[in-house]
Amino acid sequence: MTQSFISSKPIPANERLIMALDLPSIEQAQKLVEELGDSVVFYKVGMELFMCGDYFGFIEWLKQRNKKVFVDLKFFDVPATVGRAIAALSQKGVDLATIHGNDAIMEAAAANKGDLKVLAVTALTSLDRGDLDDLGFQCDVRELVLSRAKRALAIGCDGIVSSGLEVSMLREQLDNKLLVITPGVRPVDNREDDDQKRVVTVEAAFQNGADYIVVGRPIRDAANSKAMAETMQAQIAAQFS
Repeated sequence: MTQSFISSKPIPANERLIMALDLPSIEQAQKLVEELGDSVVFYKVGMELFMCGDYFGFIEWLKQRNKKVFVDLKFFDVPATVGRAIAALSQKGVDLATIHGNDAIMEAAAANKGDLKVLAVTALTSLDRGDLDDLGFQCDVRELVLSRAKRALAIGCDGIVSSGLEVSMLREQLDNKLLVITPGVRPVDNREDDDQKRVVTVEAAFQNGADYIVVGRPIRDAANSKAMAETMQAQIAAQFS
């Protein structure tokens, strides 16, 4: 039997599902949030919504409805700029935010995060070995993820974003110290036409050690989005019962 690394962090089971609001307008995002109702507590707002209008007004709208917010903008710039951006974001009531880049960038973010939890991106779930070759990374995906996770922990980041395929390795190497947020999660095995290449099911993500999962299209594109969210919440609850 494969070893289980199920999370022991005191996170309510219904908050472990983060819904990705990858939609072309604030209005559509609000409509989906209202449709999902109490089936989802935590939302990811990323670059697509950032370009669509009143991004921070929408965050406030979510907070007024007692939702948790994950800002996924993957801040990447000179360290001083990232530090100031994270300091400003920490005043917005946001719960999680992503950064990208080297040690100096992570250090600047960690020094300015306040109560905001900062997550370092390891390797995007849309990348595989061939993509890393194209980008000039002469290492295995797992080696890259582990290296970035170790550096993030040492520097003072709160967690990382990692494919569920690498999470068990991270738990073996780093124990339970970092928060691990796993995107690219599907309710069933991956379809051939999915552009996410390194994905896992809900059960596999949590058995491998994820603290949170990020789900977008399987809920957004379902015939009944709330029913799909409730199904996935039931799958999560079964892992922590």
